[in-house]
Amino acid sequence: MNRKRIYEIIEKSNDHDTLNSVYNFSMIIIIVISLIPLVFKEENTLCNVLDRVSVSIFIIDYILRWITADYKFGNTTLASFIKYPVSPMAIIDLLSILPSLHFISNGFKLLRISRMIRAMRVLRVFKALRYSKSIEIIGNVLRSSRESLIAVGALAGGYILISALIVFNVEPESFNSFFDAIYWATVSLTTVGYGDIYPVSALGRIVTMVSSLFGIAIVALPAGIITAGYMNEINKDKTIDSNAE
Repeated sequence: MNRKRIYEIIEKSNDHDTLNSVYNFSMIIIIVISLIPLVFKEENTLCNVLDRVSVSIFIIDYILRWITADYKFGNTTLASFIKYPVSPMAIIDLLSILPSLHFISNGFKLLRISRMIRAMRVLRVFKALRYSKSIEIIGNVLRSSRESLIAVGALAGGYILISALIVFNVEPESFNSFFDAIYWATVSLTTVGYGDIYPVSALGRIVTMVSSLFGIAIVALPAGIITAGYMNEINKDKTIDSNAE
C-alpha cells in the first residue's frame, strides 16, 4: 500500500471509501475506550492494558499522518513534514499520547503534578473532531458563523461588565470584590442563578431581574445562529451529493 492510499484512508473524509469509513469509526471507538481508565480513581491492570493498547494505536496513527504530511499540505518538500508536528490537530494528538508514556509520567510524578498529567488524557476527546462527519459539519458552521458569534460574545461580555459595575455600586455590601460581581452577572445572564451570591436591596433585585431578562435574549442568539448555519451546511451537502450523482 503506497503512502497516497494510506493518506486517503486516514485523512480524507469520504463516505464512498469503505476503508476510510471503517478507519474513522474504529478510531472513535478507540478514543472512547482510551477514556475508560479516567473513570476510575485508582489504576488497575485492565485500565493499564486499555491505556497501553489505545496509546499504541494513537502513536501509529500519529506516525502515519506525519509520513503522509506532504499529501495533506499539498507540498512535496521537506517543509510539510516540519510543519505537521506544529499543526493544531497534531499538537492535540501529541498531548494525548505523552501522558501515557512512562518516562514522562514518572518524571512528572516527581514534580507532584501527576493529576494534571492524568487529566490531560481528556484531550483525546478532541481527536474525534477529525473522525466524525457531524462534528466536521459543526466545525464548518462555527467557522462560517464566527463573525456573528464573536459579535454576540462581545455583546454578552459587555453586558456582563456593565451589569457587574451597576450592581457593585448599587449594593457593594453584598459583594466582597468586583470579581464576585462579575460572577453574579455571568450566572444571572445565563439565567442559572446559583443563589450563593445575590443582592438583597430592592434596587439590586431590580437590576437582577433586568439582567436575567436580557440574558434570555442574549443566550438565545448563538443557538439561532448555529442552527441556521447547520441547516445551510446540511443543504449544501445534499446539493453536492445530488450533483455528484
